[in-house]
Amino acid sequence: MNKTAIVTGAAGNLGKAVVDKLLHDGFQVIGTKLPRESLRNFEGNPNIEAYDLNVTDPEAMATFVQHVVSSYGSLDRAALLVGGFGIGSIENTTLDDIHTLFRLNFESAFVSTKYIFEQMQQQQQGGRMVLVGARPALDPEAGKGLVAYALSKSLIFRLAEILNASGKGKGVQTSVIVPSIIDTPPNRKSMPDANFDDWVKPEEIADVISFLFSDKASKLQESVVKIYGNV
Repeated sequence: MNKTAIVTGAAGNLGKAVVDKLLHDGFQVIGTKLPRESLRNFEGNPNIEAYDLNVTDPEAMATFVQHVVSSYGSLDRAALLVGGFGIGSIENTTLDDIHTLFRLNFESAFVSTKYIFEQMQQQQQGGRMVLVGARPALDPEAGKGLVAYALSKSLIFRLAEILNASGKGKGVQTSVIVPSIIDTPPNRKSMPDANFDDWVKPEEIADVISFLFSDKASKLQESVVKIYGNV
């Protein structure tokens, strides 16, 4: 049986690229999406299942993990891509802005990893997870105009560190990828005068995730991979 890989946010521009790459790598992919979204690009492929899921709902996430294990036997890899973005300096960032992005970026990651980690640590082969950080969470200069976003993403790095400390000896590894600007249609529309060649392609990020999921990355510990392109 193929190894299984969860991809949350599978209907997004990055999600679709990651799903495509993991299918090419031979994984059985379970892609989560919202009910209004579609994975019709992959219709007819027997190695992908689309699953409607609110990743911030603990009960729904627990049920989803149980479904994956009962359907496919194990949960080997997880690319957790759900998140949100917001602009705002310290002067014009509200508490509601903080709450919104905290829920989209941190709560989604926490709820997902909590139940996935519980399953992976029980498996003889362990498992691997990839979370998505953000450059403004590491660079205060870049974060000063994206306060709620930077703060919510900063917790992703601490979460990964705690997961790796908890996963030692259990074969469970968590990595964080840190893209700069991703070359997507919405980003091109919002920044039409930018040099798109400097941006990171979704397919390039998918290649990095593919590597982190491969046997070649088995010795990596607490990896943070910056994918900045020329930005």
